[in-house]
Amino acid sequence: MRILMELTAERLTPKAARFFDLAGPKILGLHAAWDAGRGAPVYTVDGRYTTRSWTDWTRGFFVGLALWQYDATGDVRFLELGREATVAQMGAHVSHTGVHDHGFNIVSTYGTLRRLMLEGRIPFDRRELDLYELALKVSGAVQASRFARTRSGPGYIYSFNGPHSLFADTIRSVRSLILAHRLGHVLMGEGDAAIDLLGRALEHAAATAEYNVYFGEGRDVYDLPGRVAHESIFNPNDGQYRCPSSQQGYSPFSTWTRGAAWVILGYAEQLECLDALPDDELEAHGGRAALAERFLRVARATSDYYIDGYSCADGVPFWDTGAPGLASLAGYQDAPSDPFNDVEPVDASAAAIAAQGFIRLGRWLATRGEADAATRYMQAGLTLADTLLTDPYLSTDPDHQGLLLHVVYHRPRGWDHAPAGRRAPCGESALWGDYHLMELAVLVQRLARGDYWTYFAP
Repeated sequence: MRILMELTAERLTPKAARFFDLAGPKILGLHAAWDAGRGAPVYTVDGRYTTRSWTDWTRGFFVGLALWQYDATGDVRFLELGREATVAQMGAHVSHTGVHDHGFNIVSTYGTLRRLMLEGRIPFDRRELDLYELALKVSGAVQASRFARTRSGPGYIYSFNGPHSLFADTIRSVRSLILAHRLGHVLMGEGDAAIDLLGRALEHAAATAEYNVYFGEGRDVYDLPGRVAHESIFNPNDGQYRCPSSQQGYSPFSTWTRGAAWVILGYAEQLECLDALPDDELEAHGGRAALAERFLRVARATSDYYIDGYSCADGVPFWDTGAPGLASLAGYQDAPSDPFNDVEPVDASAAAIAAQGFIRLGRWLATRGEADAATRYMQAGLTLADTLLTDPYLSTDPDHQGLLLHVVYHRPRGWDHAPAGRRAPCGESALWGDYHLMELAVLVQRLARGDYWTYFAP
């Protein structure tokens, strides 16, 4: 990846503003046209959103986009739309015991509304705030109840596949546990046992670091520093680790790049969160220094592998580092990405997610006096923002319902649409890509005006 060192958030502000101008009509149009009873929109086919019956994990992105558009523009139409849709559509997700996606669905909606109110962006209403905080408390406890133990010690929030399955992407759902903990909540278990939500979140982060992330230590012959396995498999009877796996990647022994992006962003956010937690709460879990060291090791290894190991020169990666067609694309890391190539699809959503992680990691390192590393990651994030907020990744066609183009959902299952006469998918959007480009654009906007945000503050 060629990092553009001259970029600043201020220089990117016009591109972010253009994005918000394009996003507004599309958000309103999609909400007006979509029948919520069909399930949430997931990805586009020929530029029109459709759904896919797996789990309803994208609904929080669908609703949350309107709230972020309000954050960016102050247009109350989006606040009203997002607030009404949160109450009407998200209630069942608050107590959903069957998924690992509470951070995506609930923090993106109730959590955003709470933050906006506490920032003074919407009028303060005690009862309304109580509703948002109650939803976050219940969501965090329900998410924490999906918990399995490993033989080595740390437990994990298991995926919708069942107690044997630890997904890399769930690291961004531990936000729900930490928010609930910060609101003073616990999970009540058998015999009225009060289960510490922070403890379960930190255990999950430890297990993901131990099993899903590789550091070049010879765990297998494909052990590259920063490699991420989408899924780790355990024997549910005794918690013994069995093997890496992948649901949406090419191979357990390569890196599905969106999974790696969740890890990059998830650990950067948890580093920030450690700064907001008091020492006495962290001491029981190994202490601030040890936790920060673990999280930073993961964040740097996965970020460096993304930047130096597999992204194209403009920062956009292919969908998986082991995608078989890459063997015929020699030198692809030295050239800008070509989303229209007919060999392997790129995944712009991985870039949008990772970009926010790079910016957050860079900012966190800057507060520790690591100026060179901080600059590297911050500029990598801004470089990606520059790429994604520009053609051919920014969707400028008003008849296309998506915002971020060239996104891949599930390549092994063939769910992604390829235009007629082509083998490789291209030109389509997905809700998580649109949503994370929106978060990234708002982050750029706020950096430019010195108004930084985190999911757990104020």
